[in-house]
Amino acid sequence: MPEEIAEPTTGAAGALAERIETLFQVVRGPGQRQFSNEEVARSCREATGESFSTTYLWQLRTGRRDNPTKRHLEALAAFFQVPVAYFFDDEQGRAVFDDLALLGALRHAGVRNMALRAVNLSPEGMVAISDLIDMLAHREGAPGGSTSGVD
Repeated sequence: MPEEIAEPTTGAAGALAERIETLFQVVRGPGQRQFSNEEVARSCREATGESFSTTYLWQLRTGRRDNPTKRHLEALAAFFQVPVAYFFDDEQGRAVFDDLALLGALRHAGVRNMALRAVNLSPEGMVAISDLIDMLAHREGAPGGSTSGVD
């Protein structure tokens, strides 16, 4: 099954750390491998021309530090290809989180296969599949709400 990604909390001191950690968990490098702190810190150093150590990134990622500079946040956002508002705007953060959760789910071969097969279904077929998924998720006690309202 796809790895469950916890939605970052809002307004909490650890929200920044949770949001950074979510990026590390979902956004992957070549071969679907997780980026290392060293790779991200090096890229951020090169982007900003400022000090951005592996230790500093680890501290941000774990919540031991929670007040990065604007340039550091911009460098992290650029590296992970998310808007910088992801880090501090709850509404934008939720929108990006939803996209990241989808990306994480699509990494699972079974989910990706079902999504690709569903692309050619009619809108009515998509609603039927959505309803079936809701019913099965409810029966299995899966977390989350209804997926009705298929785009």
